Amino acid sequence: MRCYLVRHGEAVSASLDPQRPLSARGRAEVAELGQLALSRDVKVAEVRHSGLLRAQQTAEILAGYLQPAGGLRPTAGLLPEDDPEFVKSELEAAVQPILLVGHLPFMSRLTALLVRGDVAQSMTEFSPATMVYCAKIDAVWRIEWQIEPSSR
Repeated sequence: MRCYLVRHGEAVSASLDPQRPLSARGRAEVAELGQLALSRDVKVAEVRHSGLLRAQQTAEILAGYLQPAGGLRPTAGLLPEDDPEFVKSELEAAVQPILLVGHLPFMSRLTALLVRGDVAQSMTEFSPATMVYCAKIDAVWRIEWQIEPSSR
């Protein structure tokens, strides 16, 4: 099983817009992430996002590059404080590679749960518009690589 975990791009502050859409910089960084993903030959069956606007916009931009056959959709369990056990179960039952777009601290906790078996043992930094590729081989999850925009 393979999965790609993405933190949404940079969003505007809640004081500017309570919906927190992606900023111009956030859109540009997610577009760069899409290009980097293509250069790594990333192929996914579908893109799932938390349903919050910044994650939805990130998912839409990435789906434009990756063209997942199953499209994109909001899915439960990807909000900042959600329990990653639910998503871990879904990933382990999946047959095709999936890209998930979510938030902190959820993405860090999910990665730690997959790789270390403990949500408290953080594995990686998830700056905005970061993608982490995880693979499960012989019942063991591991991080294969991580990419982020070069504009940082």
